[in-house]
Amino acid sequence: MNRIAVFGLAAVAAAFLPGATPPKAGEIAVTVTDLRSAKGAVRACLTSRADGFPRCRQDAAALETVVPAANGRVQFIFTNVKPGRYAVAVLHDENGNGKADRALGMMPKEGFGFSRDAKVTTGPPKFDAAAFDYGGEASTLSIRMRYML
Repeated sequence: MNRIAVFGLAAVAAAFLPGATPPKAGEIAVTVTDLRSAKGAVRACLTSRADGFPRCRQDAAALETVVPAANGRVQFIFTNVKPGRYAVAVLHDENGNGKADRALGMMPKEGFGFSRDAKVTTGPPKFDAAAFDYGGEASTLSIRMRYML
C-alpha cells in the first residue's frame, strides 16, 4: 500500500457531486469547513500512532492527502483504511510551502483542525483527544478549521 494517498481534484470533486456514490467500506470521507480563503492547499493526515500525531512524520502507515483550498470548505476521502483507532489532523497551508508556519516560533499563522474537534490549549491536542474508533465501514467526518491569527 502506498504511504501517501494523494487525490486529483477531479476525483475528489466527483466523489461529492449530487448523486455520487457514498464512501465504501474502507473509506473515510472528510469535510473540512470554515476555510477563510481559497489560497494554497489543505493538507491532511490520518494516523493510528499517538507518537506520530499530529504531524504523521516517521509513520509509514499514515495516510496523507493534499487538496487545493477553496473558500469555505473542501472534501476528500481516505481509502484502504483498516479497522482501528485513528486521528486526523488538517492544515490550511495558505502559502503552499508544505509546512505549518508559526509566529514567534510557536503560534500557528495558518489554519488547523483535528478530528473530534479536539481542543488546542498550549499546543496541539494529544492523540486520545482527537482519536476515534473505525470499524471498517464507510464513514464521514467533519473537521472545523481554526485560525489563531
